[in-house]
Amino acid sequence: MRRRHFLHLSGALLTSVLLAACASPQYLQLSPERSASVPQTGSGQQVTVITADARESEVIGTRSGGSMSTAQITVSSHELIPQLQAEAERAVRDMGFTPTRDAAQGRPSVTLELASLNYAKGDSGQPLIDEARLEGIFRAIAQNKGTTYTGTYTSRRTQGYAIKPGEDANTRMLNDLLSDGLNRAFSDPELGRLLAR
Repeated sequence: MRRRHFLHLSGALLTSVLLAACASPQYLQLSPERSASVPQTGSGQQVTVITADARESEVIGTRSGGSMSTAQITVSSHELIPQLQAEAERAVRDMGFTPTRDAAQGRPSVTLELASLNYAKGDSGQPLIDEARLEGIFRAIAQNKGTTYTGTYTSRRTQGYAIKPGEDANTRMLNDLLSDGLNRAFSDPELGRLLAR
C-alpha cells in the first residue's frame, strides 16, 4: 500500500516537473560563428563595421507553439549584438580590410542587421513527434563611393523531437542557424567587391 502511494506521488511529481519544464521561459545566450571562407578583396583599407538589431521583439517564439508567456524564448539584443559585431569585424579582417567602428566621410562601410529571428512549432505529420521551425534573416548593407549594395540572407532549419528541446538544444540549433546566416552574408562576393572599389 505504501509502495503504491509512493509510486503515485512520484508519478505526480514527475508530471508536474515535466509540465513546468515545458512551460518555463528560456533566455538564450547565443554565440554564432562564421566558418565559411570569405572573398579576399581588401588591401588593408579601413572599413567601418556596424551591427544592429532590427527585430521587432527580443521574444523569438514560444516552446509550446501557443502564446503562453511562461513558455517564451528570448534572445537578448545586448548579449547577441556584441557577438555579431565581433564576427562581422573578423569577416571584414579576413577579407583583407582593416575594420573600425568609427565612421568617416568617404570611408567604405558595412552594416550587418539581424532583421528577423523566429522559433515556431511546426507539424511533423508523425504521431508523437513534434517539430521546431527556425528562421533567421540577416541584411548586409555595404556603402562605398555613393553606391549601396544590400544583400538579404535567409537561413531555415526544421528539427523534429519527441521531447521539447531544453535550453542547451535550442541554443545549439539557433547558433547553427545564425552561423549559417553569417556564412551566407560574408561569402557574398558582391559585398567584398563593393567595399574594395
